[in-house]
Amino acid sequence: MFGSGQHPMNSGTRFSLDKTSFLLVDDNPQALDILAQVVQGFGPKSITRCDSAVEAKELLGRQPFDILITDGQMPDMDGYELIHWLRHEAGEPNRFIPALIISGHVRMGQLFKARDCGASFTITKPITPKVVLERLFFIARDQRMFIDCGAYIGPDRRFKREGPPAGMEGRRSDDLGAEVGDAAAPNMSQEEIDAMMKPSKVNL
Repeated sequence: MFGSGQHPMNSGTRFSLDKTSFLLVDDNPQALDILAQVVQGFGPKSITRCDSAVEAKELLGRQPFDILITDGQMPDMDGYELIHWLRHEAGEPNRFIPALIISGHVRMGQLFKARDCGASFTITKPITPKVVLERLFFIARDQRMFIDCGAYIGPDRRFKREGPPAGMEGRRSDDLGAEVGDAAAPNMSQEEIDAMMKPSKVNL
């Protein structure tokens, strides 16, 4: 869809979104309008907007999309639950599409929650075209494997590890479990979020 390889984005970087279909989800009409305007500026093939995760779930169950961008906090069903459902229960090809979480308050616990539900990246509010485009570029260059191990389904969430602990085959003693507790730390900056979510090479 975009390209391949891992490279920083710069003024000479180009990739096309003219064949890409987006599904945008936010229960706040103004926030949804802003997000749609930002994405529209990238020239995608199509943009579908939903004002609830429940509506988005229905759409994902019957038609394909290329990218999902959803607000994290919504009533009835939030963005984390939507992505968890997407990874575990949605049919192909939507089950494997990149999924981004947007949140106004990001703490370490929420970041782990986003990562563990199978999100590709987290973006903090207020969103800007530059930040959204950079995250889309990261996705275009993402070389992580897609993992399906029962408790977790999504992009490989093993980051900045030198390899498995001595005497263990392909597992790490500090891998996170499926259960994540409540947030207990201050909000994180976008740079800190990217450092946690951005993939890096691992040795198996």
